Amino acid sequence: MPANKSGPGKKKGRRARLLVIGFVLLLVAGVAFGAYWSVSTVRASFPQTSGSLKLKGLSGPVKVARDDHGIPQVYADNPEDLFRAQGFVQAQDRFWEMDVRRHVTAGRLSEMFGDGQVETDAFLRTLGWRRVAQQEYDTKLSATTKKYLQAYADGVNAYLADHQGKSLSVEYAALAFENDYKPEKWTPVDSVAWLKAMAWDLRGNMRDEIDRSLASTRLSPAQIEQLYPPYPYERNKPIVEGGAVDATGKTFDPKGTPSERKPGTGAAATAGGASAATGLRTGLSALSSSIEKVPALMGPSGNGIGSNSWVVSGQYTTTGKPLLANDPHLAPQMPSLWYQMGLHCNQVGPQCPFDVAGYSFAGMPGVVIGHNQDIAWGMTNLGADVSDLYLEKVTADGYLYDGKQVPFTTRKETIKVAGGSSREFTIRETNNGPIVSDRNDELVKVGEKAPVKDPAPDRGDGYAVSLRWTALMPGKTMDAVFALDQATDFASFRKAAAQFEVPSQNLIYADTKGNIGYQAPGMIPVRGKGDGRYPAPGWDPAYQWKSWIPQSELPWDYNPKRGYIVTANQAVADKNYPDLLTDDWGYGTRSQRINELIQSKIKDGGKISTDDMQKMQMDNSSEIGKLLTPYLLKIDLKGPNERETKYLREAQNLLKDWDYTQEADSPAAAYFNAVWRNTLKLAFGNKLPKELRVKGQCLRVRPADSSGPQEDLNGNTRLVMECGERDADAAQPDGGDRWSEVVRSILNKPDSEWWKTTGTRANPGAANRDELLARAMKDARWELTSKLGKDVNSWSWGRLHQLTLKNQTLGKEGPGIVQWMLNRGPWNLAGGEAAVNAAGWNAAGGYDVVWVPSMRMVVNLGDLDKSRWINLTGASGHAYAAHYYDQTDLWAKGELLPWAFSPNAVKKATGDELTLKP
Repeated sequence: MPANKSGPGKKKGRRARLLVIGFVLLLVAGVAFGAYWSVSTVRASFPQTSGSLKLKGLSGPVKVARDDHGIPQVYADNPEDLFRAQGFVQAQDRFWEMDVRRHVTAGRLSEMFGDGQVETDAFLRTLGWRRVAQQEYDTKLSATTKKYLQAYADGVNAYLADHQGKSLSVEYAALAFENDYKPEKWTPVDSVAWLKAMAWDLRGNMRDEIDRSLASTRLSPAQIEQLYPPYPYERNKPIVEGGAVDATGKTFDPKGTPSERKPGTGAAATAGGASAATGLRTGLSALSSSIEKVPALMGPSGNGIGSNSWVVSGQYTTTGKPLLANDPHLAPQMPSLWYQMGLHCNQVGPQCPFDVAGYSFAGMPGVVIGHNQDIAWGMTNLGADVSDLYLEKVTADGYLYDGKQVPFTTRKETIKVAGGSSREFTIRETNNGPIVSDRNDELVKVGEKAPVKDPAPDRGDGYAVSLRWTALMPGKTMDAVFALDQATDFASFRKAAAQFEVPSQNLIYADTKGNIGYQAPGMIPVRGKGDGRYPAPGWDPAYQWKSWIPQSELPWDYNPKRGYIVTANQAVADKNYPDLLTDDWGYGTRSQRINELIQSKIKDGGKISTDDMQKMQMDNSSEIGKLLTPYLLKIDLKGPNERETKYLREAQNLLKDWDYTQEADSPAAAYFNAVWRNTLKLAFGNKLPKELRVKGQCLRVRPADSSGPQEDLNGNTRLVMECGERDADAAQPDGGDRWSEVVRSILNKPDSEWWKTTGTRANPGAANRDELLARAMKDARWELTSKLGKDVNSWSWGRLHQLTLKNQTLGKEGPGIVQWMLNRGPWNLAGGEAAVNAAGWNAAGGYDVVWVPSMRMVVNLGDLDKSRWINLTGASGHAYAAHYYDQTDLWAKGELLPWAFSPNAVKKATGDELTLKP
């Protein structure tokens, strides 16, 4: 049966549990007890980083050399010892993070944090991340990969054998006081399951699929299409220009032209009316709510989420060899998602092929992004559409498919709950995947009146909703990680990429011989009918996935004539590319800006240096600022009196000399972004359904259900109060470059309906573009006056645009004292949404930073020891440790650390050296 919803009693119990944990941590911090006891408790989990330790299972000694920031470089004689040591070292620094992650992927958070997590666990169990990871380990992964995973697990468990409770972290000290929780042994499948969490947060357009359907309750199909404009191929270049590349390295002509996109080609936009839209709205809103409860370990979903990577050929660099930059944009958290380290065989050869350094995930062996002795690689999210929602006609025993009743595939699950009784429920699956609507009482209503194409089966009590997603199919991505770490040239890099099935990423490449390249990998479906933009009818075989796009047909590039490659979540190939990758690309604002920065440097024979690459990563230019500011400066702002008019124009005048950069100390950037936020709210946000608007934003609107009377007895338009339901970091309009593209399309249409707003006698609505912009400028002036003061010259973007690093568990929902202990910040940041320096914020929710460049690196293929890198926080996950956030100040300033790689360079940089002995 569906998991029970948390009622007031359960929430009260959870609060009590968090308060107990908070009290214990308060004692640990020494607020109420003696300093000696508190300091010793906090320091009990700090790892030994010098001298020697015994590590069971080693065949020989392993050296762990840490630099002044605690970043480890590990040296061993064979791969098993190397990965065993990696597991041990990561457990030293990050085991709490690792333990929480595996409870997320297994749907077992309730075992640690109580009944407040039951719904989340039930949803995750329904998806079955851990179950699929087990299938991958059992049936897909190579024997060598399994051997490396087991060695890593053995290293973690060797650390656990000697460390429990406070010697693991202060969080365990608190949990031990509240219950008898003890971490289980680490398993190889715990590592593999983390790939599912990666895939979930980089899953493509599921959010857009839901949002379009929810928008249909208030907007027409034509209006929805206006809010999802086509990609601007003529202005913002795709990654691979001119199509894909064949095996000889020459471009080939596209095989054909895909059909033009038409409004309503999916199931949800083809029929209905108000009552049908209401049924769809109820269910998809609930599904959206369930999705938001899944921990966003990689970042909030939205159009602005992405990453930057680019590589410049040696013909245009000061080194004569390629330079490669990468900065993935993900959720800010404490500690950082990434763990920097190096993995080195003492003698590199067939028996021990690893000599690699870069960014890994704590809890998973290998290096995910970085370089080895021969090649470097980076990643950005490709954004391929690899998930579809299906409407299902169900009965108590089965579902309808191709005119026949088919029995469900079912399995029972039990959720253990700390401090409470276990919960049991049954998961139902169709041929499309798990029925996600079973995990929320409201989701049962998803198909009650959902609009679908005729002919359709009788609705009865409504349709259920299932999810088909490539990550729920066993794959070989873990094999790909080890293969990338060992790749020596473009051919072996592409072979490794072919196994990188989920999540689908843009892989960028450079090597020490001077070559550069790109590969789009992944399991990307070939659909029958439908384009994945709306929920599809699960009973119709025509909407099934038919096959996968062959790896040989996925776009790639090698040593392009232009001399550089840029990937920043823009379209991968031009509009003539024959296969449907997605219709929901990022709109290329960042990628085109990077293209322009590169072109400005290399024109007239210029060369790009490592410093230049680093500077480009911090580019704060506001492209929407360049577009909109000329219109704002033409507005004749007037207030009700001379004094107010003066106040309004003081703010407007900030834009006269603005260079469109978003520095932290910029008054103009603060004002413009406030104007942008208010423009979006007035033109679009107030016209969206409550399910898309931010929580707490209440409006009097016409009822979405138009079946009732539209006027009251006096002939006035009937209005109802509706309050937004979305979390602040997921609400719309989020201000991403999709919205920039929407505004661009209507700027030269001053009488567009989007510019018109309703009003009252006291506060008339806008009748055109200039009136709406004037209102937005006024609202921005008064908003910033309340937040930053009356003096416009004292305003600064950074005071609005702040980053707080939060512990992913107790730092978000624990008592205030716990958050104070575990969290750090705020930092006043430059940059912004859709800027290259993508310190992202959601315009619907406010100005706080909700995604960041989670790390930055610049790899110098001419001299690897002259590469540079930085992490968002630090190597340690232990609060109050020296390396808990010792890189954050540098990161915020755009600085990078030296990245020693060769044995001599590492030796010079070493601060602590630990020898692990058999």
